Amino acid sequence: MIKKVLFKTNTTLIIIAVIFTYVWAPLSVSAKEAETLGELKQQLADLKKERSNNEAQQKETQAEINAKKQAIAAANQEIAEAENQIAEAEKEIEETNQKIADVEEQTKNSLRFLQQMQSQNAYLAFISEANTMTDMIMRIKAIEQINDFNQRKLTELEELIQKNEQLKVDLKKKQQNLSVKIENYTKTIESLYGNLAEYDEFALDINTQIKTLQSSVDSYVALCSKSTKSYLGDAELLSDCADVPYNAGWLKPLNSGRVTSPWGYRVDPLTGAQYSFHNGIDIGGNPEGTKVQAAAAGVVAGIVWRYSCGGNMVYINVTVGGQKYTTYYYHLLTVNVSVGQVVNQNTIIGTVGGSSTSKSHGGYDGCTTGAHLHFGVEKGYYSYVVKNNIITPPGFHNAVGYKFSSRTDYYG
Repeated sequence: MIKKVLFKTNTTLIIIAVIFTYVWAPLSVSAKEAETLGELKQQLADLKKERSNNEAQQKETQAEINAKKQAIAAANQEIAEAENQIAEAEKEIEETNQKIADVEEQTKNSLRFLQQMQSQNAYLAFISEANTMTDMIMRIKAIEQINDFNQRKLTELEELIQKNEQLKVDLKKKQQNLSVKIENYTKTIESLYGNLAEYDEFALDINTQIKTLQSSVDSYVALCSKSTKSYLGDAELLSDCADVPYNAGWLKPLNSGRVTSPWGYRVDPLTGAQYSFHNGIDIGGNPEGTKVQAAAAGVVAGIVWRYSCGGNMVYINVTVGGQKYTTYYYHLLTVNVSVGQVVNQNTIIGTVGGSSTSKSHGGYDGCTTGAHLHFGVEKGYYSYVVKNNIITPPGFHNAVGYKFSSRTDYYG
């Protein structure tokens, strides 16, 4: 019987994919870093336009997926019918084999009976006991008919078994063809779902992105209007509105912890998806409620509340060694800062969550099963992750099991 079709990825392609993904930085959404208030507003307008375009594309993609799903369902039905036919054929073949065995035994008994009759003159005695010539002929014919019947029956059953064996071969071939069809359909579905996932990440996540960016725009408008410098409207430089503190180096966001999942491509621990990109490091070893501090001083650029994958998230624009970065903290139980707030490295931005907030424990965060902090860093100033240039968080050894016992425990 056919079990569920298992799909194997070509080894060569996997190797190429792995090499490619580790050599080149992952790209998802290309976004230019805004330097002025006007550019920040334009980003917001572009996102809204992109959302509109993606909604239409998503409908087309979903319609194609639905059609392929129906085709897969029909092919699966054919597979099930073929399996039933094969099962019936196998049962009939088994019954026929038993009948053949019975007839063969009957034939052997008949031959042994004839041999006994011949060796003991029993055959002649049986014939000679006939009262008339007609009776004798009938006795001879009766013995011949017994043998003829056995031979005909045996030939009949042998033909039937050959027919059934051929039926089994034909059905197996049909089954294999259908399996190939199912696999092809499913590969197409996976490809389509990949496209839909891209649009979902944009279309579903884009609503949150718009909300976050709108909050950032509002914050900068307020900051720029309060600036001691001459207000230039949309031409105002964001750096003149919010004075991002300078940092000479990085600190750990927690006093201690252990890396439970590294930055980069991995097998998703929740979905099992191969080569899923993890845009930060997971730091475990701390209970829920543990204080999370800013890894670098900066300005809170965005906050996302109770998101379905990441929960409460905080994004902070920082400058370290003259380089601009966006730091982000996911799975927070509480958030203690607000958009536009200037924070230093001792500011408690929130607390560790990920356990009671997880969906598996009745919460809202579907991308966690236990208490931990997801910490990430991206080059440039943004209000959310745009994946232009995500890097391994500085100061961390990017390996599962790496431990640190202080905020200054820097891995060189």
